[in-house]
Amino acid sequence: MLLTTIDPFVQEFERQFDRLTRQAFGWIQDEARIMPMDGVRRDDDVLLRFDLPGIDPDSIEVTVDRGVLSVTARRDEEFTDDARPFVRERVMGEFTRRVYLPEHLDAEHIEAAYANGVLTVRIPVVEKARPRKIEIRKGDAKAIGA
Repeated sequence: MLLTTIDPFVQEFERQFDRLTRQAFGWIQDEARIMPMDGVRRDDDVLLRFDLPGIDPDSIEVTVDRGVLSVTARRDEEFTDDARPFVRERVMGEFTRRVYLPEHLDAEHIEAAYANGVLTVRIPVVEKARPRKIEIRKGDAKAIGA
């Protein structure tokens, strides 16, 4: 067991220093292009949920190639000639996220759905990797031959 003490003041200082460093070197722009994702493991499948607010569903592409799931989406915004934006904080362009799939997931039967700005990808677990209950025989200690 590893015991450590956590100082919230040091953590906050490190977080702010890291944020300022990334901002100074322009790294925040690149980080904003990463789609936030949640992953949930259930008995029969894995659910991945990607936040893609304001994305046209027709621009979303989900592909699998040699065990790598790739999600690509595009957000474009056009302004008319008489419009002059004075604040531009939303990131435009192409977004890509890659997830390496372990062998126990069935890449042949992946399903995807997009609703309310969230892309949900369902990946089934192969039958042999699913949890199963092992029967315990009762009785003689010699019941299992060794």
